[in-house]
Amino acid sequence: MVCGRTVQQHNYAQIRARRCEAIMARAKKVCSTSGCPALVDTGRCDSCNGKAEAKRGSAAQRGYDARWRRTRAAHLGRHPLCPCGSIATDVDHIDGLGPKGPRGHDPSNLRSLCHSCHSQRTGRDQPGGWAAR
Repeated sequence: MVCGRTVQQHNYAQIRARRCEAIMARAKKVCSTSGCPALVDTGRCDSCNGKAEAKRGSAAQRGYDARWRRTRAAHLGRHPLCPCGSIATDVDHIDGLGPKGPRGHDPSNLRSLCHSCHSQRTGRDQPGGWAAR
């Protein structure tokens, strides 16, 4: 009884968790890629997801190279906090065009965000949210 629970309490918690998993099982949905009939739990099927990733290109092809890594590190050093008060982990391009945009490395076009705020911003501002990538 190291954690303060009895054996019976542990067993009850395990049984309850299994019941919750069974209740939470949901019907499969059609892949979110237009025209694909595959059934998935969420989002895209493996085939469509692979095609989308290949189309997206590598980080280097999208402009996230050594120059960007230096720009990012310098910006986070100067602006270590997200506006929400958390420690910033991501550098966001205000214009949304990324490092290949006309102001990709311009400090006035960058802002420090925590990962949660950056994900919310991308999902809200990018047409189609994350699925558009």
